[in-house]
Amino acid sequence: MLKSIIVICTIATMNLSAIDLNLLVAFEALMEERHVTRAAERIGLAQPSMSSALRRLRALFADELFLRAGAGMQPTEKALALAGPIGEALRQIRSALVPDQGFDPAIARRRITIAATDYGDLVVVPELTRLLRVEAPGIDLAVRPLTDATVALAKLERGELDALIGGHLPESPRCVRHRLFEERFVCVRDTARTNRSERLSLEDYATLPHALFSAAGGDGLPSVIDALLARHGLKRRVAMTLAHVVAVPFAVAGTDLIATMSERVARRFTHLADIAVVAPPIDIPAFAIDLIHTSRAAQDPALRWFLDAADRCAGRLRY
Repeated sequence: MLKSIIVICTIATMNLSAIDLNLLVAFEALMEERHVTRAAERIGLAQPSMSSALRRLRALFADELFLRAGAGMQPTEKALALAGPIGEALRQIRSALVPDQGFDPAIARRRITIAATDYGDLVVVPELTRLLRVEAPGIDLAVRPLTDATVALAKLERGELDALIGGHLPESPRCVRHRLFEERFVCVRDTARTNRSERLSLEDYATLPHALFSAAGGDGLPSVIDALLARHGLKRRVAMTLAHVVAVPFAVAGTDLIATMSERVARRFTHLADIAVVAPPIDIPAFAIDLIHTSRAAQDPALRWFLDAADRCAGRLRY
């Protein structure tokens, strides 16, 4: 709210005759689409009219706002700073003009932009996609990679993202965290090297060469697993570190490697890679998969519906 007031006050000090709400609507479309033609189509303008709106926005804010980058447009720092406040101001205006209008997902047209970890991409997003195609076919979902949680949180707070989905996400006093479900760990091994009738021993687990997923790069150590092994006087060897979790099962298949990974991801690959899922020999704490959003969702019926849809999808994934 405060940022919205600041933006409105800033505009009030400008030449008001040069401003209309359509310019702010055009800005919002450009920020979300990052493409002049697609932004024009989104709000029902011809492409030359959108180009004209962009010229007026640049003059209004004394900034280029959007710069050409490849086939699209990249927002400037000033555009990024304006995105959240302008979006919030437009949402409040829309709410005031149509306070009693109900939200019908079956006919709604909207674009929701989220960031998700590899885990979210593989486990939660497919469920969300199926639900959206059935219940809200007019809602488009854009999924951005969530590799740096601090950067993603900042984008969420600025209004560039509507929600974050993943595990091990940091706290933010300006965001709302909703627990979707918990995930536990399993081990995966090459099927031919797995004896299903025998439980994997702690000594074998420590002795076998490990494949490790580390999105941040490096060897990913130390970790909770290494701390647990250290309590038993054991240490594992990480023979391979991989930057993408989808690569882990295929690295294990046909080799002597073992990997410890989230169960729901592992089981999605048992029919694609020749791997077997086995119980780890130590009790590894489960971790939470969270949905994070800001308080602006309370004033946005479409976003409120989407968050509820995500929770319903999570219900199908709970143990």
